[in-house]
Amino acid sequence: QVQLVESGGGSVQAGGSLRLSCAASAFTYEMGWFRQAPGKGREGVAAIDSAGRSSYADSVKGRFTISKDNTKKILYLQMNSLKPEDSAVYYCAADLRILGRSLLSSDYHYWGQGTQVTVSS
Repeated sequence: QVQLVESGGGSVQAGGSLRLSCAASAFTYEMGWFRQAPGKGREGVAAIDSAGRSSYADSVKGRFTISKDNTKKILYLQMNSLKPEDSAVYYCAADLRILGRSLLSSDYHYWGQGTQVTVSS
């Protein structure tokens, strides 16, 4: 069993930045960030494997950066140039299998409780 605890959410004006963190209780091969806005499905934002290779949703490329400290077992999401449409609950996800940096929520077994990000215009 892997526990994931997110932190770093909050409110920011458009154009601002936030950094999310996710502390894992054990090593996992794949980790990712997902988000869910009210009335919408859970959307893959970024994913990273243990070698540091990453993938991003088109909507966040060039603005968000995913990184991981394997020693501390902490996943990060640096979010810059935030837009109101980035507002959502952001979830950290992890899996012990090789997923090829999947952005599909159904591929991940372990989930955090979520942290709210609100971007005002």
